[in-house]
Amino acid sequence: MGALDGIFVLDLTRVLSGPYCTMLLADLGARVVKVEQPGKGDDTRAWGPPFQGGESSYFMSINRNKESVTLDFKAPEGRAVLDQLIARADVLVENFRPGTLEKLGLDGPAVTARHPRLVYCSISGYGQTGPRRREPGYDAVMQAEGGLMSITGPSSGASYRLGVAIADVATGMFAAQGITAALYARERTGTGQIVDIGMLDSVAALLTYQAGIFFATDVAPGRLGNRHPTIAPYETFEAADGEFVIAVGNDDLWRRFCAVADLDLGDRFATNRQRVGSYADLRPILAERLRTRSRAQWIGELTAAGVPCGSVRDLAELFADPQIAARHMVADVTHATIGPLRVLGTPLKLSATPASIRSAPPTLGQHTAHVLIDDLQFTQADVDALRAKRIV
Repeated sequence: MGALDGIFVLDLTRVLSGPYCTMLLADLGARVVKVEQPGKGDDTRAWGPPFQGGESSYFMSINRNKESVTLDFKAPEGRAVLDQLIARADVLVENFRPGTLEKLGLDGPAVTARHPRLVYCSISGYGQTGPRRREPGYDAVMQAEGGLMSITGPSSGASYRLGVAIADVATGMFAAQGITAALYARERTGTGQIVDIGMLDSVAALLTYQAGIFFATDVAPGRLGNRHPTIAPYETFEAADGEFVIAVGNDDLWRRFCAVADLDLGDRFATNRQRVGSYADLRPILAERLRTRSRAQWIGELTAAGVPCGSVRDLAELFADPQIAARHMVADVTHATIGPLRVLGTPLKLSATPASIRSAPPTLGQHTAHVLIDDLQFTQADVDALRAKRIV
């Protein structure tokens, strides 16, 4: 039994931030019913290549453990079906632009007034309040607007966005955390609440020590490549045969590093403050020495000495790591049309109520008849009639 076993989540989200949130809830045992537009579905069903058996690999990466129902809830008959699903739900998650669902009477205040035990989560670019609340939110825009791109990339040249949609993913994580907190509060009060998660807020929350540097100095931090602003050495270096990372986080680790590297630098770089302050002098010394051995040699000797380090690996190398297998970070599922399918595992390791990967990402509308007949007591004739009208 998962930690959220018995929780019914109605998922009105699409693309990434919302689906990532509901996937986390599903991994923890919640039943997630994803409502999609008939004939089209989640936008990411069309994102690719690559596709596997006609299914988007992007969509499948964030929609495991869910059921798919197609439903046009803008039509009166579809709205009636949606209202029945809402009445059964513990949680509703949506990521429409603020104001869109308000026109349909499906916004948070309206729905929770009718269903006070419901936890209603809204995910949007800028949140439900403030002067920019009605603007759309996309990951690349949020990485730029949220300051992440200004501190990512080489010290000169263009800013970079991260290689994953970190604004979307972080927003989904914060949303899942807010929902679980609201469910816990409901256990004490008997009442749900509205969870309002903005992507810009989420990105700002990731800035942590970079924001702290700005608050302390009133100077906006710039891009440093792979260098850390307050620790040295803490970055990538070139070995004789490839890149690797050294993370010397304190002065004891520095002494261990110097012993392995056979470096006697006296007292000039003895403290982290000195190393950061004299970085321009330190970096060339280290770079020259680290090019003298292979990456495997350095990593083997530094690891034995307790100095944190690691190769810069591609995904093929990552997923060949026995540690990834030991932690069950790749799961095998059976997809309705593809057959055997690999998906990422869950990083949530709970001893008594473990998270789990139970089912493959659904095909579009795969569970429509099941949900309408088994949950809402429709007949097959009812479902067929709705299909004929393209309501489902």
